[in-house]
Amino acid sequence: MPTATPLTETVLQFGSGRFLRAFADLFIHHGNADGQNIGRVVIVQSTAGGGGRTDGLNKQDGRYHVAVRGYENDQVIDRVEACESVSRVIPAATGWADVLDLARSPDLHTILSNTTEAGYTLDMEDLPTDAVPRSFPAKLLAVLQARFDAGLPGPTVIPCELIEFNATLLRAKVMDLAVRWGRGTPLLTWLTEECVWLHTLVDRIVTGTPADHPLLATDPMLIVAEPFALFALEDDPKSRFRLKHPAVVRTPNVEPYFLRKVRILNAAHTALLIKAVPRGFTIVRDAVNDPELGAWLARLLAEEIVPTLDGRVDAAGRFAAQTVERFKNPFLDHKFADIGLHHASKMAVRLAPTAAEYAAKFAAPPPLLTEVIAAGRAQLPA
Repeated sequence: MPTATPLTETVLQFGSGRFLRAFADLFIHHGNADGQNIGRVVIVQSTAGGGGRTDGLNKQDGRYHVAVRGYENDQVIDRVEACESVSRVIPAATGWADVLDLARSPDLHTILSNTTEAGYTLDMEDLPTDAVPRSFPAKLLAVLQARFDAGLPGPTVIPCELIEFNATLLRAKVMDLAVRWGRGTPLLTWLTEECVWLHTLVDRIVTGTPADHPLLATDPMLIVAEPFALFALEDDPKSRFRLKHPAVVRTPNVEPYFLRKVRILNAAHTALLIKAVPRGFTIVRDAVNDPELGAWLARLLAEEIVPTLDGRVDAAGRFAAQTVERFKNPFLDHKFADIGLHHASKMAVRLAPTAAEYAAKFAAPPPLLTEVIAAGRAQLPA
């Protein structure tokens, strides 16, 4: 029997947190196991507080498990999946030379990131002479500069931050910094014409690990995720990241997926909070399992929210049903106190536009939305 060709390191990832490890890294593992030969992931640990993850993952040669727990198709799911796509974790503070070496590798074709919205902020103290760049855009520019200087093709850059137009915004930050640092036209042209920048919408709830999970004794890097996962990925024929996976949806435009998530899942969270908290509920699951509140939420989604999205997004009704199923996850204690942060702005983005569009479409105000928006405004501080 012929020996399988060892997988090379093809993906550089900024962010060692739980989300990407239970999302893109796990999907890459699935692709490798399916014979797609996507390659191995090298994680850059940028934050000082992530040393424990670096040491833990490197001690396990990048291997860890994901416990997938929740409801799927009305069935309780509680399974464990191994993930072996990560080859190593490099701490940026002490291993930046290794990061740049990987940037010069002909095998590398993809850069992933999940650094939160704050990670896009430029540090005005970043200098091209720094031994280790401070901000994420500066680190990314240094990596791309090293690759350009080596005469290699531009990689596919896939930002997984939950920010609309994330690829456009990240590219603009990198370009602004390149101009500020006095980089020449050849690099700027290479960044825009040779590198592939893909917009994304990522959706999966990844949580902390229960202290009593039996696998923790042998795998301290164990993480927990819900069964649902969606990776809406802008399609570009020039991209070399060709992973095929049930969670990956390739699309010419990811914006409808943002719209669907904000208007259905996020709106349902905010609307349910307004109705449930005055009744003493603190956990989403308990509220949606209440017969009266659960029926109210189902009506709100089916009668007022989904109809405004028909023809604008894919499978709005199915996504609404999946949303309710996700809210019932018996393994997840999602607190209304967390959802309630920035309540006024969330109502303005998640609920008010749907109410206005419903009124315009049906020539009458939506009764449930109108009531819940009024109640939510009454709950705001004077």
